[in-house]
Amino acid sequence: MSTKHWGLALLVVLGWGVNFVVIRLGLDELPPMLLGALRFLIVAFPALLFVKPPKLPLRWLLAYAFTLSLGQFALLFSAMHLGMPAGLASLVLQSQMLFTMIFALLLLGERLRLPQILALLVATGGLVLLASQTPAAQMTLIGFLLTIAAAASWGLGNIVNRRISQLGEVNLMGLVIWGALIPPLPFLALSLWLEGPQLILSSLAQMGLKSLFSLLYLASVATLFGYGSWAFLMRHYPASQVAPLTLLVPVVGLLTAWLALDEGLSLVQLGGIALILAGLAINVFGDRLRLRRRLATESS
Repeated sequence: MSTKHWGLALLVVLGWGVNFVVIRLGLDELPPMLLGALRFLIVAFPALLFVKPPKLPLRWLLAYAFTLSLGQFALLFSAMHLGMPAGLASLVLQSQMLFTMIFALLLLGERLRLPQILALLVATGGLVLLASQTPAAQMTLIGFLLTIAAAASWGLGNIVNRRISQLGEVNLMGLVIWGALIPPLPFLALSLWLEGPQLILSSLAQMGLKSLFSLLYLASVATLFGYGSWAFLMRHYPASQVAPLTLLVPVVGLLTAWLALDEGLSLVQLGGIALILAGLAINVFGDRLRLRRRLATESS
């Protein structure tokens, strides 16, 4: 990877890591379903006027929108609204790697290899430790469970993405933008049902610079720049070279939450975090380490 593209990848990681603090700022002034509706409206308009729709069946565009956009962020925004700290959310959401493995096993018939099984066990142990030992004052159980559900929706969306990639050459930026056209309506329906018209109107009337900044950041930096740049990198470099950089996202998320929101961590929490990161690292690097060991054994 060239130096310029390394810089681009690190900017995406930085943008996605800071994203969780920005969500927290947005939720200070807007209820979660309304925040989701406005985010994807800004992503879709006016960008869809300049970007052609992706060439794929409508059912796959709907599957993409309902898993990676609506499902993931409705659950994540609700989780953070109900007590999930920004830093821990950035970490727990990365369990999407584990759900991707599980869904690939169940839906695509892929076999789990030894490193993946080990990664699943280690990271699950970290999640259990984190959930059981974190004080309620720092993280609510419902917030934790909703973040896990958001990770599951992301994992299912990864399977949808994999199936979409098998349909031929798909304009990924078109997929992101036209996929963002679908979530606002169900987000608004959920907002009317769960939050009510009075809260919607009062929140819109009282929107300040904090919520405006949050919406613009979520739409432009986290979505358009982040997903667009990541698609560019994945198209030009092997996934094994690009994907491991996502392990830095929770590091940035935890650090920025500590700096901006004063979210501290106990030793027990650090232990759970270390296990989760170890599990994710085993999943990403395990096969390559086994291959190198096998080649070294054969050469000797």
